Amino acid sequence: MNTEYLPTLTKENASILDVQSVLNDYRMVMISRHASLTVRKEVFMGKAKFGVYGDGKELAQVAMAKFFRMGDFRSGYYRDQTLLFAMEELSIQEYFAQLYAHTDINAEPASGGRLMNAHFATRSLNEDGSWKNLMKMKNSTADISPTAAQMPKLLGLAYASKLYRENTALHDMTTFSNKGNEVAWGTIGNASTAEGMFFETFNAGGVLQVPMVISVWDDEYGISVTNDLQITKSSISAVLEGFKRDNQEKGYEILVVNGWDYKGLVNAYGRANKLAREKHIPVLVHVQGMTQPQGHSTSGSHERYKSKERLAWEAEHDCVVKFKEYILENKIASEEELDQIDSEAKKLVKESKDKAWKAFTATIRTELEEAVVLLNDLAKKIKNSSELIRMAGELKRTLNPVRMDVISTVRKALLLVRNEPLEVKLRLQSWYRTQQELNEDRYSSHQYSESAFRVEAIAPVEVSYPEKPELLDGREVLKACFDAILSRDPRVFVIGEDVGQIGDVNQAFAGLQAKHGSLRVTDTGIREVTIIGQGIGAALRGLRPITEVQYLDYLIYALMTLSDDLACLHYRTKGGQKAPLIIRTRGHRLEGVWHSGSPISMILGSLRGILLCVPRNMTQAAGMYNTLLEADQPAIVIESLNGYRLKEKMPSNIGTFKVALGKAEVLQEGKDITVVTYGSMCRIVMDAAKQLFNIGIYVEVIDVQTLVPFDLDEVILNSIKKTNRVIFADEDVPGGASAYMMQQVLEKQNAYYYLDAQPITLSAKEHRPAYSSDGDYFSKPSVDDVVEKVYSVMNEADPKKFPEIY
Repeated sequence: MNTEYLPTLTKENASILDVQSVLNDYRMVMISRHASLTVRKEVFMGKAKFGVYGDGKELAQVAMAKFFRMGDFRSGYYRDQTLLFAMEELSIQEYFAQLYAHTDINAEPASGGRLMNAHFATRSLNEDGSWKNLMKMKNSTADISPTAAQMPKLLGLAYASKLYRENTALHDMTTFSNKGNEVAWGTIGNASTAEGMFFETFNAGGVLQVPMVISVWDDEYGISVTNDLQITKSSISAVLEGFKRDNQEKGYEILVVNGWDYKGLVNAYGRANKLAREKHIPVLVHVQGMTQPQGHSTSGSHERYKSKERLAWEAEHDCVVKFKEYILENKIASEEELDQIDSEAKKLVKESKDKAWKAFTATIRTELEEAVVLLNDLAKKIKNSSELIRMAGELKRTLNPVRMDVISTVRKALLLVRNEPLEVKLRLQSWYRTQQELNEDRYSSHQYSESAFRVEAIAPVEVSYPEKPELLDGREVLKACFDAILSRDPRVFVIGEDVGQIGDVNQAFAGLQAKHGSLRVTDTGIREVTIIGQGIGAALRGLRPITEVQYLDYLIYALMTLSDDLACLHYRTKGGQKAPLIIRTRGHRLEGVWHSGSPISMILGSLRGILLCVPRNMTQAAGMYNTLLEADQPAIVIESLNGYRLKEKMPSNIGTFKVALGKAEVLQEGKDITVVTYGSMCRIVMDAAKQLFNIGIYVEVIDVQTLVPFDLDEVILNSIKKTNRVIFADEDVPGGASAYMMQQVLEKQNAYYYLDAQPITLSAKEHRPAYSSDGDYFSKPSVDDVVEKVYSVMNEADPKKFPEIY
């Protein structure tokens, strides 16, 4: 194997290994180890739900931390606590605050208690949602649990450095980059390298030549499954040998080092840092020989699946043991001095843990005591008070109470006294309502942006036309919009399959790569997951990417990354991070099973947190892009596949007009029935409305324009108040987005009270659309289907005027 093993220290790194530096590293290693041991104890004592830890991986992380600079980014996973400690971006008390799920963002800044322990994040945003100076921080993107899911955005973090270096128009963005000198540091477990997301990211990184350093923490297991069942040749560096660079071809630098070899680790990371930072060469550091002293997590013991011989080997090669041996052999410190460091580390961890627990329980204890007082006070005012007194007593005696214990008791109490006079229970009701508001913020805020940059705060600008507007293909309208966007904002870039040289498969970028350059309009390989990841990472670093997924059906490739990472990013950091990525795709009607998809319910069900724009034509799409690029939220824009060559008027303010998102539009007024739809179905419904007009049925047609947000001004409710009948029509499966629209209108807008007829949905068939015009006609709603569905509702209302058709 032609990978490079680095067991010795180079002169370049010798200066950072003075006695004090080595002992500081030992101190950090011991602090982290005692933190891991304490997490396990806290869970088994019932003070936390679950624990995962980074024991056995400490030494490699203190070595990496030596080269992690201000402005750099990490995208790693839940074994990286030592790195965050060493970066000084995580305190021991904050580490335990997350274990207990402390909801105060000041106590637990990564997520405000929303993530299980060892899921790390720094806060990129100020309280008002504006960007901090990322060059004055050592940055960590918000971790996610799914294996290898941290890899796609790692590519984007590194790609941003490439853009910041090579696009001189970005050089003044000094709070985000120093001309692309930042490294993206990624970590992953050995077993997770078997995931497709890892391989796709690794390949794309080699193609792009971006400054990312991927560290594989290899302890030879994936929970109980050994490397021989995970990776060919049982070694990821051996598998990836063909990616290694040489004198003729670009590729990766691949370094292999043992996880207990202190000097080798420092040397390896020094070399990785130099190559990535100075030359933008991607690097793989395969750290083998690692251990996992406490097993995978608190959910089980590794003694169940590891042999006695393996356990003995791990005890002997534990990096803490080996590091201590190294220090003693080189007479850097005495055993007594190391014992003193160990004792101090253990004491610090205990004190920090106790402080975190005290701070966590204090607020809950206060709320509990308030509730007990209110319950006992209420009991004095009612006849049958014994049950209330019992509930208050049980609540007061609860061991290690959590907020659920308090609120659940109060809710049961309010149910119990439901028949008592209002003045008797008013104080408890008022207290409970206040707690509801507090808990809404604690557990449910920031699903969407709450800043002044949210889409609702962007003022719309009406589209305008010259006196004699050109009538052009819809793709030309989009092209003019994208040209204006690229011309005015150097932060914007577009990537996707066939976007560059040929200007996308529908020609909305035709000629724009030649005009704006390949850094701004860029072709990619066929790799939807990392196209999205490339956009997420770049957006996290202040850029404004538009990433294209060629067809809506192909969004499924990237669904996990979109759902587990992008959609919940703002929520899971409680407003601490944002990635305002725009995903451009095209869907609805075209031809056949895989190019006519409209799986909107799949998107609505899995991607809440991402705005969903469904424009009926390219002019509306252009206005939405203009709005989104002023906002700070991620969005999917689904252009209508069969609309690119339909004629539209060219606006005179193509680059500046903005469509209000969340505002439904009445396309045609009517008095008999309301039909609510979006996207390509707007043309179908409008054509049907013309036919219905000729037979005396006057249809009000409403285009929702965006499904998230949905009809904020209740345009649909006001229409139903007039017509008293409604049909929700789209191209999704039955019970899909049409049912979502119905729920929004009937339940949230309370339109049910104004209906004189059953609300109806009209959707496509359950199966995917068959091929050809006939396949489309018999698979998706046609003009005839709309006409007949509307007619049947009117037949029920007035069978004499509208007798049955068949």
